[in-house]
Amino acid sequence: MDVTLHLAQDPEADELLGRSPLAALVGMLLDQQVPMEWAFKGPRTIADRLGTDDLDAHDIAARDPEAFTALLSDKPAVHRYPGSMAKRIQQLCQYLVEHYDGDASRVWGGVPTGAELLERLQELPGFGKQKAQIFLALLGKQLGVRPQGWREAAGAYGEAKSFRSVADITGPESLVKVRAHKQEMKAAAKAAKAAKG
Repeated sequence: MDVTLHLAQDPEADELLGRSPLAALVGMLLDQQVPMEWAFKGPRTIADRLGTDDLDAHDIAARDPEAFTALLSDKPAVHRYPGSMAKRIQQLCQYLVEHYDGDASRVWGGVPTGAELLERLQELPGFGKQKAQIFLALLGKQLGVRPQGWREAAGAYGEAKSFRSVADITGPESLVKVRAHKQEMKAAAKAAKAAKG
């Protein structure tokens, strides 16, 4: 991987996301209940606080949980819920160490079909179906990982020229479009809930 991403809207954070499979996975893991840019800036912040140029699954998996939580909790915190996210990141890294020798790129490397890749992503701690489909779409649309049937496996997130998720963010303009789509979805869900009311 060596691609320029624009998810954090921060050059240093985006550079790390584009070259580090683990950073991209951690950013995706953090992408909940906080603004996208904040989530995807997290891997760079963690690497800086660890004093490294990249994230290492073996290192993070072996760290003292309390110390790692403190690292994520320092101001500015990496996430709104630094304690639970520290735990999830360590669980993700432990899983990668156990199943992929700590190499995040092996999750998708050489996988023949989109369906199998989706299954592998859903097995990762903290990755439900929707998060796995969004990450699959990101891999296909921006990182050149395109096993047979990847668009279908990614569901609506795999559609070309859609602006549904981080998979479609390539700069400030597309970020605005994705935000607008998310607002529409929230409004529709709120209206549907009120109609049932």
